[in-house]
Amino acid sequence: MRKNNYFVIGVMSGTSLDGIDLAYIHFSAENNYDFEILEAQTVGYAEEWREKLNEGIDLNEEELQILDKNYTKYLADVILEFIAEYNIENLDAICSHGHTIKHEPQNGYTLQIGNLPEIAEYLQNKVVCDFRVQDVALGGQGAPLVPIGDQLLFNEYQYCLNLGGFANISEERNDQMLAYDICAVNTVLNYFTQKLGKAYDDKGQIASEGRLHEKLLQQLNNLNYYSEKPPKSLGIEWVKAEVLPLISSEEIPIPDILHTYTIHVAQQVAKVLNNNKESKVLVTGGGAFNDFLVQQFKEYSNCEFIIPNAKIIDFKEALIFGLLGVLKLEEKVNVLSSVTGAKKDHSSGKVFAPKRV
Repeated sequence: MRKNNYFVIGVMSGTSLDGIDLAYIHFSAENNYDFEILEAQTVGYAEEWREKLNEGIDLNEEELQILDKNYTKYLADVILEFIAEYNIENLDAICSHGHTIKHEPQNGYTLQIGNLPEIAEYLQNKVVCDFRVQDVALGGQGAPLVPIGDQLLFNEYQYCLNLGGFANISEERNDQMLAYDICAVNTVLNYFTQKLGKAYDDKGQIASEGRLHEKLLQQLNNLNYYSEKPPKSLGIEWVKAEVLPLISSEEIPIPDILHTYTIHVAQQVAKVLNNNKESKVLVTGGGAFNDFLVQQFKEYSNCEFIIPNAKIIDFKEALIFGLLGVLKLEEKVNVLSSVTGAKKDHSSGKVFAPKRV
């Protein structure tokens, strides 16, 4: 029998390595999945884990299996602490994205660690996870997965723009959802900010004090990815192969790099918007707190950029992975072929239940 109410924990770890986002959510299935985020928390990564995850792309198969096993246990411990801290008792499932180590859809491969079946045993709870693999097997990009949530939960906006490790956008056009990655954001900005001994550029302050490097801006805007048509998606592999070597090829002061790259992001985002003043753009993800970046959006686009409350900014992806889990439990479509390029819409993810003694 279909449930009317679901209480789930959505769990998300992004490529920017800011930490693990956890959101305890109530969904009302009888009312178009109305939601309430009851509790939410971000657990920052210790430097040791940040290094392990950053270096994961270079590991061999055996080393990756060890990392996956260790990360699954670590992730379960983080979730258990969250449950204990907020005294969560009413829980239908834990819906977890895991952490992307490799994303090569062009090779039919994507890997999110932390999704081993053991996680259900550690948590002694039903777990819905590993949402991307099935889509890649169906010929899709395995990304972005958030648009189904944009369609169901945030359909009052013309565009939903998320600014995390990468900028991705979704919109409904001709009764069909379209979405794709636009460009890298925090994966690049944080990389250079960390060279100055800071985890990130708070509010874009350092970037705002830099100067524009015209040649670099032109080179960035000429990257081949931007001329490709959707469906398309980006991974850290692209950043390391295409973006970082390009920026590092000349001796440019870091404030100037941050300034120039921020303008590059704003210009790439403006390119995909219709620039109509009546077009509302919901802006979420860590980049929504970057005042200099948001200012550049307004400089290069006529759209109205809406910054929601902090819970939505910080936990929208955790919220939507909670929704993906609920849709999977109901065996409803949670991945859209119009977005990923897969052969068909489908209900993706694995469901693990603990073995009861």
